[in-house]
Amino acid sequence: MIPFLDLKGLNAQYRAELIEACTRVIDSGWYIQGNECKEFDKEFAQYCGAKYAIGVANGLDALILILRAYKELGIMNDGDEVIVPSNTYIASILAISENNLVPILVEPNINSYLIDPSKIEEKITSKTKAILPVHLYGQTCEMDKINEIAKKYNLKVIEDSAQSHGAYFGNKRSGNLGDASGFSFYPGKNLGALGDGGAVTTNDEELAQTIRALANYGSHKKYENLYKGVNSRLDEIQASFLRVKLKYLDNEIEQRRKIANYYLENIKNNNIILPTVRADDNHVWHLFVIRTAKRDELQKYLLDNGIQTLIHYPIPPHKQVAYKEWNNESYLISEQIHDEVLSLPISGVQSLEDSEKIVKVLNDYK
Repeated sequence: MIPFLDLKGLNAQYRAELIEACTRVIDSGWYIQGNECKEFDKEFAQYCGAKYAIGVANGLDALILILRAYKELGIMNDGDEVIVPSNTYIASILAISENNLVPILVEPNINSYLIDPSKIEEKITSKTKAILPVHLYGQTCEMDKINEIAKKYNLKVIEDSAQSHGAYFGNKRSGNLGDASGFSFYPGKNLGALGDGGAVTTNDEELAQTIRALANYGSHKKYENLYKGVNSRLDEIQASFLRVKLKYLDNEIEQRRKIANYYLENIKNNNIILPTVRADDNHVWHLFVIRTAKRDELQKYLLDNGIQTLIHYPIPPHKQVAYKEWNNESYLISEQIHDEVLSLPISGVQSLEDSEKIVKVLNDYK
């Protein structure tokens, strides 16, 4: 069986360094907010090209804390609106709801699966305070157009970079394309921890300080609490693991690009729609997502031929029970995408032989 993602194999590459990092933390006697977190924050900020990075517990918390900080700073208030793509993982939207803000859904482009900038302006009202573009599957959104709209209406731009570590738009990386960005280090990400983890990046010092305090019980100084904060801290061991893996992230991306290019050049089946790429150095291929009208049939065929695939994602947010108030609304492009997408195996340790088999099986599909 060709696995969708061989996490064990991915981390085995760095086993000796990961054990060394873990041992370093154990021997330090300092397990929360120590040197590993401080150094990772610096290194990840530098990698993204941002001034500040703040490690937090997970990717959802990263987005929640950005919005919460804007509320504490008086930039947003309960009931304000945040524009977000209708085609995304639900976490992008949960972060908005969690802050008593109102998610306003905007349809994606059918080819890129990313929020369509041409449809944003019509959704802006007097209550709109931010745009939250999601760099889905590893490709950045059209940030020049989004930032232009945001500037016109004085809106904040909050990137959901959970799937786009290392991706570029122009000469800037994800994490440095808006006012703030939330990252996830869930184990399956291109930069994945060996557990949960996340980070916020920003160039705004006041925002960074506010988020750092909010994530630490609302405290800048021990036993002094400025805010009614939460406990959302990246722990020392995960930070140490991420420091190891960050060194190899660009190499991981290049390996993924080789597989993606092989797929793009060799999958020749009129029943399958391949992903579109805006620029060679833009996409980091967190996921390689194809579309077909008979998705479930194709997935079973691949499984029968020893190839594991996943669906990202089978149910759009507006059809989830959690948002039952939207269940009768229609977002036709998102619904089509969610009915047709299928993610093929891709990772930094996938062999050429496995990639060749996947292509052959797909090309034989009738």
